Parts: sequence; structure tokens; C-alpha cells
Amino acid sequence: MEANETDEQFTAEQRQAAVGYWTAREPEAKRMPADELAAYIRSFLGSHNTCALATGTDGYVRCTPVEYGFHDDALWIFTEGGQKLHGLLANPQVSVAVFDPYAGFGTTNGVQVQGLARLVAPFCEEYVAHAKAQGVPVEALRKLASPMHLVKVTPTRIDVLSSGFKKNGYSARQWWEA
Repeated sequence: MEANETDEQFTAEQRQAAVGYWTAREPEAKRMPADELAAYIRSFLGSHNTCALATGTDGYVRCTPVEYGFHDDALWIFTEGGQKLHGLLANPQVSVAVFDPYAGFGTTNGVQVQGLARLVAPFCEEYVAHAKAQGVPVEALRKLASPMHLVKVTPTRIDVLSSGFKKNGYSARQWWEA
């Protein structure tokens, strides 16, 4: 199916309503306190280690499952390289999704990070600090035939969808912006 075939089935108003489904509800959302949300986000991202990293540029989009570490309010991804870097090097805006397995209605729990990504120079102070934070021996990294690349993702906006928030009187969808 061509993308335009789907678009032609809907009016401009219907398409806009679909796109704005969540943002249209933001003014009425029951927000959790900012410090509580920040603590939840740090805990959630810190307790997981696998994400889907989406990069893209000029009609090219790649979404790659990768391992990550979370510390210093950033996501850190060691990678050998690959096509994900095509988009990342041309466009630093990325999206990262981290989520729990779906276990049925009312159990949704996940985080979507919009952020800016950059490659960290191999073996610079920041690179070595992350390797140590992740428990990766720096000397082992130095022995590799090709250095591991390190991607740092600094969040600019984080959307959280957690059915559990409702138990505390908050909207299931919360968001944080830099």
C-alpha cells in the first residue's frame, strides 16, 4: 500500500485529530509532581538495558534494538557501528523507546525519549567514564581491532505511558521537557 493511499481515506481534519490525539489532552491531564516524574523516569530507564533507537535523514529511517546504559541523565549506547549511524551522523535528533512486555489491558508501561545524539570520541574522558559506569573494562575496549563507538543521547522530551499512574490519581500519560 502506498502512503498516499492511506492519506486519501481521511480528511485533513481526521488526520490532524489522529496526530494530535495525545497533545490535545495535555491541558486536562492530571500531572504528577515534576520531581516524582523525574524520579520515576530515572528509575525506569535505570532498571532497563534494551531500547529501540530510531535515527533518520532525507527519506531514510532506521530503528535498531540496542543495549544501553543510563546515568548522568543520558542514555549511553556502545555500538560497533552500522546503518543507524547513517541517520545519526546526518541528523542528531533521535527517538528511543524503552518498554515492559505487554501483559494485558491496563498494564502498559513504557518511555519514549526524544533527544539529541552525538558520537563520543573513543577513549576520551567521557568515553572512559561511561565504560567504567557500565562495568566494561577499558583495556578490553583498547584491544579491539576496531573501536566501539559510543553514542550519547541527551533527552529533550520524555513521554511516559504507565497504566499504574492512574492508581495514584494521575493521567496514564505524563511528559517531561528539558
